[in-house]
Amino acid sequence: MVQSNAYLQATSQQCSETSKKQRTQAPHPQSKLLTGVPHLANPPTVIVMVGLPARGKTYMSRKLTRYLNWIGMPTKVFNVGEYRREAVKNYSSYDFFKADNESAVKIRQQCALAALMDVKSYLTEEGGQVAVFDATNTTRERRDMILDFGSENGFKIFFIESVCDDPSVIATNITEVKVSCPDYQDCNKTDAMEDFHKRIECYRVHYEPLDPDQYDRSLSFIKVIDVGRRFLVNRIQDHVQSKIVYYLMNIHVQPRVIYLCRHGESMHNLQGRLGGDSGLSPRGRKFSGALSMFVNEQNLTDLKVWTNQMCCSIQTAESLGVPYEQWKALNEIDAGVCEEMTYNEVKEKYPEEFALRDQDKYYYRYPTGESYQDLVQRVEPVIMELERQENVLVICHQAVMRCLLAYFLDKSAEEMPYLKCPLHTVLKLTPIAYGCKVESISLNVEAVNTHRERPEEMKKYPGTLIRRNMPPSLFPPSRSR
Repeated sequence: MVQSNAYLQATSQQCSETSKKQRTQAPHPQSKLLTGVPHLANPPTVIVMVGLPARGKTYMSRKLTRYLNWIGMPTKVFNVGEYRREAVKNYSSYDFFKADNESAVKIRQQCALAALMDVKSYLTEEGGQVAVFDATNTTRERRDMILDFGSENGFKIFFIESVCDDPSVIATNITEVKVSCPDYQDCNKTDAMEDFHKRIECYRVHYEPLDPDQYDRSLSFIKVIDVGRRFLVNRIQDHVQSKIVYYLMNIHVQPRVIYLCRHGESMHNLQGRLGGDSGLSPRGRKFSGALSMFVNEQNLTDLKVWTNQMCCSIQTAESLGVPYEQWKALNEIDAGVCEEMTYNEVKEKYPEEFALRDQDKYYYRYPTGESYQDLVQRVEPVIMELERQENVLVICHQAVMRCLLAYFLDKSAEEMPYLKCPLHTVLKLTPIAYGCKVESISLNVEAVNTHRERPEEMKKYPGTLIRRNMPPSLFPPSRSR
């Protein structure tokens, strides 16, 4: 929310004076930290988007946030445009973005400061590790102000600049995303496109790109040029920044479809057994045939088929009559000492383990086995390769499919282990502007239900047992703060 005008105006004036001084000085020393700010090895990171409107900044912001949350880094987007729409309920025209519109400039500055104050709260009070500051940030003055904000609070700053001059890409972005945004809800498409192009020109007049050779050579950033055709990377300083660069260099915006399904029903599925490596049941073999017909009906000549190295998945893929690739990373979660046992057998033989898993299914690790958290790390290379590919069918097991689905649908760690992935059903995922459309397609072959809901008592009451694979406290009880 936009904070009080008195505070914001004072802060705005202070930041403006600081930035004016800096423009006459040397490049901004990003490493500068004020006295009193802790020097942490892994301080919180603020990702700062840079670029003209309609360059895919919000697309990258949301997609990157989804990825970082999925791998276990609490991340949140702070879109300054949303703060502006909250402050100014009725958008009139591109005149609002003219540099000589003093009242509008003041409102936009206040909105940016309000977003930064919320960034600070998220990273210092709410457990966040990464915040994405999604705005144009096209001037050095604005970026210097953000660098000061980072220095004052002990945050690392990492810039992502999206540079694109391809008219077709820009037009597509405006058509698919911008003309349907709240600013143009009562405007026809032609007028909305004309106004937005004029808005872009308001920013272009004062646009100062990141300069890797002089002014910005000491900063950490990546330039994404023409939607990933080229990249320029400067001064990557830690693990978080390297993960960001790794991810951005693997994604693309080409239309494609991803199909996820489990193997056909197995003999262990019929018996209610965990893990193992059994073959298909008669109904499982029937599903394999139905899947082959379904794939043929899609008429995708370039479809790639991926499976794991387990018997029932390979048997399912063999029935398709097309080449397929095996991934060890797609093997089912390892149940350790509980492999090939039923839930009742686990409850009887290992009652404490059974209770621990119910308490926190994502973090729980089977003795000598894996947790869902482990599984996310194992399938991350699969996600990266899926982002690089076009049309793919992935045949896998329940826990692995849940991990993949949680990534594409932006589901939390708490939700992931309980996502419904029924046998003999294909999930069709179609990436769209800021998310993913999912269609559930049953192939009408009966199968046993292997889904186990979270116990009601665990929904109502917090667990009292200690999680198996939580790291030990940094401070012994006698030194606890």
